[in-house]
Amino acid sequence: MKRTFLSLLALVSVLTLSAQSVYDFKVKDDTGKEVSLAKYKGKVLLIVNTATRCGFTPQYNELQALYEKYQGEGLEILDFPCNQFGQQAPGTIEEIHEFCSANFNIKFPQFDKIDVNGANEHPLYTYLKSQKGFGGFDLNDKTGKLLDDMMRKRDANYDKNSDIKWNFTKFLVSADGRVLKRYEPTDKMADIEADVLMEVNPVLSNIMARRSIRKYLDKPVEHAKLEIVVRAGINAPSAVNRQPWIVRVVEDQKLIADVTEVYKEANAEMVKRDKDFKNMFRNAPNLICVCTPANGGGELDAGLLGENMMLAAQSIGLGTCCLGGPVRFLLSNEKCKFFLDRLDIPEGYKLNYILAIGYPDEQPAAKPRDASKVKYLQKAQEGT
Repeated sequence: MKRTFLSLLALVSVLTLSAQSVYDFKVKDDTGKEVSLAKYKGKVLLIVNTATRCGFTPQYNELQALYEKYQGEGLEILDFPCNQFGQQAPGTIEEIHEFCSANFNIKFPQFDKIDVNGANEHPLYTYLKSQKGFGGFDLNDKTGKLLDDMMRKRDANYDKNSDIKWNFTKFLVSADGRVLKRYEPTDKMADIEADVLMEVNPVLSNIMARRSIRKYLDKPVEHAKLEIVVRAGINAPSAVNRQPWIVRVVEDQKLIADVTEVYKEANAEMVKRDKDFKNMFRNAPNLICVCTPANGGGELDAGLLGENMMLAAQSIGLGTCCLGGPVRFLLSNEKCKFFLDRLDIPEGYKLNYILAIGYPDEQPAAKPRDASKVKYLQKAQEGT
């Protein structure tokens, strides 16, 4: 029996480790029916473990308000009652559902009770925790400080593991199944709502999903898609509509290959160390070259142009990376003159930057952004 249990545990671990998204898991709904989370593909998910006799139980009101506000825009809240924290979710799932409906009028999906930690934890939560570990309670919050003190008395290193710490821990999942954020029960719902809005709004979600791509499939971008990207670019704001930039789109893979040979000759050792090296433009199959006036000016407009193009590319399944190094090489090596000549850059202009563009062969995670660099100058209060 023990061997059978260990075999099953090992199988669950393997399945969890091989999972690529939340869509790979099945759960039981409040009637005991098995449901694949793949049914929620294309939806932004907020997954939460709940309890009906917890100090945080009134959060059901905030969750329902959030659901009513954004459900029509693609948000789903998935509620998993759990009795592991202070035994605060007693009773059957039928009793829990009746309580939540009567007291909070919840309309979002509620699933069968599960464990979120320990030997019997649901594989979904094993996966969620592997994607986003415990980030700490807000110690400036009275309840957060209380929880931290309580748990540190039990285990001085409680914050070093990814276990769920208490009821109403939440995970935000993108419309394509990526676990984006984890919120502890003391995190403010206003902050969660701001993140939800960034995901359900198509413009904002596109901005948040864009990454610099440095690995591309060996597949040229279709001409029609390149035209769409460039059209979005040239419709960017431009001071007094001067449009001081010049754009050249390279679809000729032989031209890219030929100038890469020059690069390889000049950087033989570096190229030799890169086993995946294909070309000097991060292996991208296509390039968008942006030029600005040689005597200065136009850089801001060119930046706006490039941002529009990168976001447009993201929206149609393409990846981009803004490159400066290859530009410096092209301008400093006389053997690259044939490449620059082919670009047909008008007199009085210079190559400013190159966008590598293609079908991405990676999904890099977002790098941290320093919000402390932002200050809001609000109206001063009277008497201050």
